[in-house]
Amino acid sequence: MASLVGTLLRKVNVKESKKTSFKLITWLQKKRLLQRKVKCKNCRHKMKMVYYTQSTDLHIWECRRKRCGRLRRSVRTKSLFSNSHCSLFTWMKYIHRFAQGLQLRQVDMLQDGITKSTATLSMMSKKLRRICLKSLKRHRKEKGQKIGGVNAIVHIDESKFCHKRKYGRGRFGNSWRRKRTWVFGMLQIKRSDRRPILRLVQRRNKETLVPIIKKHVKHHSLVVSDEWRAYAGLATEGYRHVRVNHSQHYVDPQTGLHTQNLERAWQTYKKEIWRMRGNRSEKALKEQLCFIEWTYWLARKNSEGVLGRLVKDIRRSYQK
Repeated sequence: MASLVGTLLRKVNVKESKKTSFKLITWLQKKRLLQRKVKCKNCRHKMKMVYYTQSTDLHIWECRRKRCGRLRRSVRTKSLFSNSHCSLFTWMKYIHRFAQGLQLRQVDMLQDGITKSTATLSMMSKKLRRICLKSLKRHRKEKGQKIGGVNAIVHIDESKFCHKRKYGRGRFGNSWRRKRTWVFGMLQIKRSDRRPILRLVQRRNKETLVPIIKKHVKHHSLVVSDEWRAYAGLATEGYRHVRVNHSQHYVDPQTGLHTQNLERAWQTYKKEIWRMRGNRSEKALKEQLCFIEWTYWLARKNSEGVLGRLVKDIRRSYQK
């Protein structure tokens, strides 16, 4: 990953010349983010990539057969970058920034010169997040999503995710008149490994929470929770259950167990969601929760880092 594009993307104001554009296109083709071979729609023969000044990418696919009349196609055909007027350099700068995990404030990116429009930034973010969500759904379908087991501690808790108007003032639409939106969280702690499972629930009763625990937490796992009454029967469901009474102490004096890891994680998750304005509707909140899971389950576990995982998911989403 840290090869040609890594060098280019560290220089935000890199000059887009014929040579650098060709190098970037070649690298994207090597990573299978752009097609290496394109066939002409008319004659079904291979097209040739040529230099073309009127193209945003300075290169284009062209069929030079006489009967096709120099039919041209974009180098972005059937890729993430299709139907976009932004240059490939702009796209890669944003993908690099997205993978770094920095605060994706549109004001900062406009000042950095990534794009000149907030609508463009929103379009890029929406495309990348959809790819991440598809990747997580594919992972759930193929391998499932189970936590717990030997030498692992599972913290469970619920937290309310709801937008708050400052001083209770200002107008708000129907999407802001929200019910009590609760998120039930399960966090696996195994050495330095953190794997959250976040589910949107309407109620916090036993009938709602226990089936979710049984679906995602392995039997005989050590589960740590507070004194919420919905968790009272977990010991009879085949779990080693430890309850911490927060009205007396936050760390159990006998076992040393606590739920502080998940309590601290709530602050991080809420900060991320509120910053991206992802709690305006239940659909948006679900997508934000899935993206958080993708970050911890897939992106940070990849051998090539978050950028490597993101490139892999983009490639898989646009493969034939």
